[in-house]
Amino acid sequence: MRDLRFRRAARTSALGAAALIAALSLTACQSGGTERADGSGDSAAQAPAEDTSAVTAADTGKVTTGNPRANDSGSGDAADSGSSAAKPGARPAAKPAAEQAADSGKGGTRTSPATCTGVNTKLTITSVRRPVNHMLLTVTNTGSKSCYAYSYPFLRFGEAQSVPQIVEDSVPQSVIVLAPGESAYTGVMTSSADGSGTGGYSTKDLTVGLQGRDGGSAGPMVDVPLGKKVYVDSTLAVTYWQTDVDDALMY
Repeated sequence: MRDLRFRRAARTSALGAAALIAALSLTACQSGGTERADGSGDSAAQAPAEDTSAVTAADTGKVTTGNPRANDSGSGDAADSGSSAAKPGARPAAKPAAEQAADSGKGGTRTSPATCTGVNTKLTITSVRRPVNHMLLTVTNTGSKSCYAYSYPFLRFGEAQSVPQIVEDSVPQSVIVLAPGESAYTGVMTSSADGSGTGGYSTKDLTVGLQGRDGGSAGPMVDVPLGKKVYVDSTLAVTYWQTDVDDALMY
């Protein structure tokens, strides 16, 4: 009987030990599985992520920043601020003409020279020794701006009812422009040297008119003192305005 109890107790102890070992094994397996699961999770978290902060030029033709907002907007923080950085080498916008004129100290519009008239000039006439029966009419700009001396002057000696002839060969290459203080000249042949002229008379009065651009009179006629009586006849002639005295007296 005693042996029977001993064997039962031993059997019970063996079963208990086996159960304990099985429990311990199961616990170990579960613990090991958890460690592997956790370990794999930690490894995944600790593994370096693929570096997408820059893409090589070989892949895209350009390098992009790691800031997705910068990549989307193409301007980085400038997109947030509502302004973009200036591009290298970009030219500043041209200023309006009015501002450019203000910077240079000049007016916005360019004015052409005025027409020479009796108001902005002084007219004088003098006798010359050569050629004979010639006089020299001079116009001088007395204004503060340049002026155009167009074509030739209108002359009226005394009570003449006709205008003098014009020496067409004396046409200058361009319109004469007189700066302040400058002069232009007209040669006046008062009568023929061989006496071929007709209707001659002597007078001490002379009025001169200057032309405008359209060929009409630029202002009223101006009295020009002769100083002494001058004989004129039907051969009376005048040249176009010249910038040189010799050119005015060569005809």
